[in-house]
Amino acid sequence: MPNSLTSADIAKRAAAARALNLVEDGMKIGLGTGSTAAWFVRLLSERLHSGDLSVIGVATSSTTEFLAKDLGIPLTSLDKAGQLDLTIDGTDEFDAGLNLIKGGGAALLQEKIVAAASRRLVIVADDSKRVSELGAFPLPVEVVRFGVDSTRIAIEEILRTQDVSGTEVVLRRKREDPLITDEGHHILDLHLGRIGAPARLATALNSLPGVVETGLFIGMAETVIVGKEDDTTTILVRDAPMDASELMRNEDA
Repeated sequence: MPNSLTSADIAKRAAAARALNLVEDGMKIGLGTGSTAAWFVRLLSERLHSGDLSVIGVATSSTTEFLAKDLGIPLTSLDKAGQLDLTIDGTDEFDAGLNLIKGGGAALLQEKIVAAASRRLVIVADDSKRVSELGAFPLPVEVVRFGVDSTRIAIEEILRTQDVSGTEVVLRRKREDPLITDEGHHILDLHLGRIGAPARLATALNSLPGVVETGLFIGMAETVIVGKEDDTTTILVRDAPMDASELMRNEDA
């Protein structure tokens, strides 16, 4: 392990390396977005260049697409790939039920579309992303640019009916201007503090006309691989006994 890595990098790399064990020759793989997912992309590239593996990737963001192309990973579009065998992605938070908040990198819409098109969604994360309740990390909501202020007000009204601790809604900016996602939308960050009923909140937000999608990933992740600062990992599996033996076979002591 290079001495230049921080303890957080060691944990992220450990999770990504463990996820690489799930990749099989000929797979179609969704490539996630974020710092931990980027470690997976780098390690996958090393494995591909060794010559013992051949896969095709689908990127979940322009950032991941640029990284994968730079590292020589063959890519295709989701439309051409069809159903994917596996997606490896990161997260901003996960709870005991493996529900997630994603979207810190403003790629939540494409991440969710790719995840929904995959047979398996495996999350790689360091232990700092584990929470007892979702909501400390601001919840990203992707919205259309038209009428964004009206959408923000409607979201604030919805939040008053939900089991949350805060109701502040902030338009995400990149420098001075509103951030524009890969799909041409804005992001509203919901500072909620705590989300008592994530599924109910997701349904309520998605009912608003200006909302495209939320960063709540409910019941989508099959597995979370948690990397630790000592370069070991822990495997968490949600109601998915079919591959638990495979994942736990080499579990660190």
